Amino acid sequence: MNGSDFGGGGGGVANSTGNGTGADAAWPDSNQFELSWWHQLAWTALFVPMIMVATGGNLIVIWIVMTNKRMRNVTNYFLVNLSIADAMVSTLNVSVNFSYMLTSNWSFGTAYCKISQFVAVLSICASVFTLMAISIDRYIAIIHPLRPRLGRKTTLMIAAGIWVVGTILSIPNLIFFTTYTERFPNGEQRVICYAEWPDGITTESFQEYVYNVSFMIITYFMPIGLMSFTYAMIGHELWGSQSIGECTQRQLEHIKSKRRVVKMMIVVVTIFAICWLPYHIYFIVTSHMPELTTEPYIQDVYLAFYWLAMSNSMHNPIVYCWMNSRFRQGFKQFFSFVPCINVRTGSLIRREVVTSRYSYSGSPDAHYRIVRNGTVCIPLNHLCADNGSGHLRVPAAHWRQSRKHGSDSSVGEASTSSFSFNTTAAAAAAAVDTVTGSSNAS
Repeated sequence: MNGSDFGGGGGGVANSTGNGTGADAAWPDSNQFELSWWHQLAWTALFVPMIMVATGGNLIVIWIVMTNKRMRNVTNYFLVNLSIADAMVSTLNVSVNFSYMLTSNWSFGTAYCKISQFVAVLSICASVFTLMAISIDRYIAIIHPLRPRLGRKTTLMIAAGIWVVGTILSIPNLIFFTTYTERFPNGEQRVICYAEWPDGITTESFQEYVYNVSFMIITYFMPIGLMSFTYAMIGHELWGSQSIGECTQRQLEHIKSKRRVVKMMIVVVTIFAICWLPYHIYFIVTSHMPELTTEPYIQDVYLAFYWLAMSNSMHNPIVYCWMNSRFRQGFKQFFSFVPCINVRTGSLIRREVVTSRYSYSGSPDAHYRIVRNGTVCIPLNHLCADNGSGHLRVPAAHWRQSRKHGSDSSVGEASTSSFSFNTTAAAAAAAVDTVTGSSNAS
């Protein structure tokens, strides 16, 4: 994205054809960029669903993380930050710019002309810098596991810093964007939202060209290069390196969890790079070949590239739902009012009671099981408190049935009719409430 060309000036086309400066610019005929009714219908059929999915999907992602306490880990906080940026750009910028591009007339006033372009640049800065923060966090967690991890407070401070940097980079749009009313001899008029820099209007300003090139490097090429490096190193560590000795089942599951997170983020970054590359190329080419902006097909070309770039906001929630089981269950939970969607109760929560020797864990698929590491797994609804004494008791029938399905000798010696776990009431309550975070956790 080029900072001053984010949908401004009739979709990045009208601005490119100005022959003067300021209000005296010789704008092209008012009908040049008006789309036929069937063009408008076709583009509406593409843009409206994209805006709805981008806005709704990202708001649901925010809801899933904020309403499920154990999903509030570092990666998910950053994903919330990313979703806020994507929801902002789809609601506050794409919707109004799409209307502008269809009618070639800005009907939202000078103030919102500035705000819309400011929000657009701010959102894309927040998105790409958040993706960078996630990649760096994953890199440190996997390549340097002994280093201290980010805490909640530090994560929120980084997220706030991302918005501050984005605001600084977006200020030129707030200052230089304005509107101009063009009147025609036949009585028609149209309002144009465009950037007027101190040394000229859009595409005639060297200052804007420097800003756009710098912005492109800072928000596209540098982040893509950095994320390519970090994920390449992470991939080599998770898939290419050989572990010394034999891994336990828990270690293998931990590695698989990290791989799933990395796969998801690589997909997100790849989609970002693909969606935005044509848009950047468009402005690079038209900056050096402005005559292309007068071609009759250029409006459709720009709309196609603009739709692809903005659709990046729509793809992220789809990727989360597709590649992350907890987000998938969260979406099902949100749409539980739909009859055909089946949501398992407590599917976002896995409760565990862990003691020094035995670990009891609820399972929706089996009543009792004894796993290889000597862990007895029993649904928590079969565990009962012993009259507030601070002990948890398991009925003898349940214990005998669990033994019958197990073969681990280290567990077989506990054969009394019932047994207690020596733990305080507070510890037991905390253990019962233990909920694993999303698989995004390292």
